[in-house]
Amino acid sequence: MMGSSVPDAPLRETLRRYYVFLRPYRFRAVLTIVMTILAGWTESVIPLLLKPFADSMIRSERTEVIPYLSYIPILIIVFSLAQSGFKFAGNYLGTWVGRRIANDLKARLFEKLMRNEAAFFDQSTSGTVLLRFNSDADSASDGVIGNINMICQRLFISVGLIVVLIYLSRILALVAIVALVLAVLPLVTIRRHIRKIIHEGVQVGASISTSYYEAFSGSRTVMAYNLYDQQNEKLAATLARVFRLSVKMVQRVGFMSLFMHLAIAIGLAATVWLQSYLIRHNLITFGDFVAFIAALMMLYTPIKALGNNFTAVQSSFQAIVRVMETLDRQPAIVNRPDAKVLSGVRRAIRYDGVGFAYESDRPVLKNVNLEIHPGQTVAFVGSSGGGKTTLVNLLPRFYDVTAGSVSIDGTDVRDLDLDSLRSRIAVVFQDNFLFGGSIRENILLGKQDASAGELDRAVRAACLDEFIASLESGLDTIVGERGVMLSGGQKQRVAIARAFIKDAPMIILDEATSALDNQSEGVVQQAIENLMCNKTVLVVAHRLSTVINADHIVVLQDGEIVESGRHQELFARPDGVYASLYRTQLA
Repeated sequence: MMGSSVPDAPLRETLRRYYVFLRPYRFRAVLTIVMTILAGWTESVIPLLLKPFADSMIRSERTEVIPYLSYIPILIIVFSLAQSGFKFAGNYLGTWVGRRIANDLKARLFEKLMRNEAAFFDQSTSGTVLLRFNSDADSASDGVIGNINMICQRLFISVGLIVVLIYLSRILALVAIVALVLAVLPLVTIRRHIRKIIHEGVQVGASISTSYYEAFSGSRTVMAYNLYDQQNEKLAATLARVFRLSVKMVQRVGFMSLFMHLAIAIGLAATVWLQSYLIRHNLITFGDFVAFIAALMMLYTPIKALGNNFTAVQSSFQAIVRVMETLDRQPAIVNRPDAKVLSGVRRAIRYDGVGFAYESDRPVLKNVNLEIHPGQTVAFVGSSGGGKTTLVNLLPRFYDVTAGSVSIDGTDVRDLDLDSLRSRIAVVFQDNFLFGGSIRENILLGKQDASAGELDRAVRAACLDEFIASLESGLDTIVGERGVMLSGGQKQRVAIARAFIKDAPMIILDEATSALDNQSEGVVQQAIENLMCNKTVLVVAHRLSTVINADHIVVLQDGEIVESGRHQELFARPDGVYASLYRTQLA
């Protein structure tokens, strides 16, 4: 499960690792900084142009300076346009770099997501997954690049304007810089408090995403049980937390902003008072006064907005830390260094003393011993919660055993290459997932380079041919998200066709007909029989009538094998668990 806390990773290490993703685009990133520097320098020139203009306007010999004055407005326009151009170029390049990094991060994170073990998805919410594998990539790229670009713009503008202030008057510049330092000081002291609030807000935001996802996916359940009020109350509680965190953030940032504005106001007032004193004593000119005030106002404007950028950068750096944490997480189920490639099943599948627990204190399987020979059909039956699905899920390593071993031809599945193992197993679930797209695309997921003949045989074997023929677009009919445009039986047959075209030597059928009506079950059962031909098959069954002809039936109860044998043998035991289950279903 994903960690709930964000580690306080050193900034230098975080940036070093982030630079790996920035490196391919470093030329444009450097060019962004150059544009930012030029934007800052051109803006700092504007107040300097006001000094001669203001000095000339108060002289008595105005006619002598009119030709010179006429160029200053033009220069102001030129430098303003240049500054706008540099800002646009910097923002454009920054956005380009940020988007490319975001795409690279998302690709890496998505690859990481796909390789996670089943337990990871069991323990993670959809909102947390969307946050960690999608939203964080945006915050860690666009957020960092955009905000750092903005901070750099304001920093270089400030540096240029400070140089102008010192040039105009060192005494006045000293007062202004002291006020500037006092204004920035709260950013350092309040940093940790803001970081905690941001982290908690991110987690709550993930809960909101989960609520929307559940409302969408579980819409029919909401309708059927009139859960509108319950879902509204659940979301309202989450939104209340968001509100409290937002207010807390405003309080923290508001205090910081208030202090900054106060320090700047005091600095500005002190500067104006000191300027008036210096003018009266002819220590500076009126032009110095106008240029200094203009530069000072231009300097304090970006500084006052620095608090918001600082908060955004804090959020972005936390996203970087979470991204790196996600990339560092190693899936629990991976290939061993000397993993072997599985070619097929020649001797047997063996469960030797297998034990398994999702939680350490609650075992699901206990000392299971079983041997399945090639070509056999073995059915697993028993009451719900007995461990049937868990047992078959250990074969393709959706989970790893916590005791004992599962082996194929004498090789522990943990010593086999994961891709080669799963390529030899086709799985048909009770509720099969269909991806958005056409029927053709969903079937070809079993073998993407299948020929037209293979596709046709898979369709006929899955008893889909008549249904496909009745559709206007045939195999190119769109199934909708999660296959909502198809019935349960149709979805199952598409999944069976997908498994058939894969042509794997081992088949897992996990209650593939339990959710169907009798008519649909009959058609799907015929498709399953076609699929099982000449394969090693593990069947998890709820309806015992579907496994009468199995080569071997294993009865599980509380995680242990309590009976095994053929149907006739087990049914002949009047006091047996299987016989009792069978009679109950017949009744």
